[in-house]
Amino acid sequence: MYVICTYDITEKRCPKVMKVLRRYMFHVQKSVFEGELTPAKFNELKIKLNKIIESDDSVLFYFVYENKKIKKDFLGKEPKPTNIII
Repeated sequence: MYVICTYDITEKRCPKVMKVLRRYMFHVQKSVFEGELTPAKFNELKIKLNKIIESDDSVLFYFVYENKKIKKDFLGKEPKPTNIII
């Protein structure tokens, strides 16, 4: 499954969350990651993030199951390519 992750967390925990996310996904914007994950890898990622975040933090996941129906568009500086086109 293709997953888009965005987060709103305190500055103190941001480097730890980014370090974990970079192991699983592509960093496309300041608080946005995306990438193809198996259900097992996604569960592994959630467990690791849950050990870092606090109750006032927010991590959102969007799942793309049929990539033919998704078009990516942007304004301003073009994001880094992820080698996966959705």
